[in-house]
Amino acid sequence: MLYLSRKLYFSAAHFYNVADWTEEENQKAFGPCSHSNGHGHDYTLEVMVKGQLKQDSGIVVNITDIDQVVKAFVHSNLDGKFLNKENGYFAKNIPTTENIITYLWNAFEGMMENCTLHKIRLRENDFLYAEKEDSSMVRLTRKYHFSTAHRLHSSQLTAEENAAIFGKCNNQFGHGHNYYLEVTVQGKVDPVTGMIANIGDMDRIIDQMVLQKFDHKHLNLDTQEFADLNPTSENVAIVTWNLLFDELPNLFKIGLYETEKNYFEYFGPDGE
Repeated sequence: MLYLSRKLYFSAAHFYNVADWTEEENQKAFGPCSHSNGHGHDYTLEVMVKGQLKQDSGIVVNITDIDQVVKAFVHSNLDGKFLNKENGYFAKNIPTTENIITYLWNAFEGMMENCTLHKIRLRENDFLYAEKEDSSMVRLTRKYHFSTAHRLHSSQLTAEENAAIFGKCNNQFGHGHNYYLEVTVQGKVDPVTGMIANIGDMDRIIDQMVLQKFDHKHLNLDTQEFADLNPTSENVAIVTWNLLFDELPNLFKIGLYETEKNYFEYFGPDGE
């Protein structure tokens, strides 16, 4: 089986509102997204399909065929639209990122010839995206930033072993990174709110449980979590999972960028 993806872009406006709720209830649930005049995004859509290689052509499917199907649908139904007012689906369903990606999945499934829809990713901005595969579940990822110093040093290794394994990262005074943390939750979309998690609640929890502990700190010297634990990015990802697991019951994955070149994922002790 081979997998290939196509990326395209569209712009749309929308707002979040439950008609049966008061203005105060909508504001509490959706924050500034509830403003009735709307706001907008430049979305990035990635559509991945899978299929078997055709021996005569050396391809699975002509990528332009996928492009035409996806572009035609997006152009007619989403691009340049005020979704609540110009798309019948979103007149009845709040156009959250989760609902938009579900709408797209339902539209594209079965439309592709000679291949099968595998995954859709919809990026609302640089700090929020949703993903869906062949399941009722939707995943939502929120991205955060923190700056931290650390020294890579294990008390279970000799000084020579530490120097050999960690090199300049074993500097006794430490060094630092601009970390980018991705927190992914998974669940079924709430039929009323159109969400699988409240972003405001996620932001508050992650700020309390992770960012306030680590941001502008020296992990080895200023945190309980790494007082006796080598603060490798692998361990930072695991510790972050453990800090958030009880607070975010639908936690799916922790992603951590130590640098643009170094990225780590952790799905929990029983994960992938």
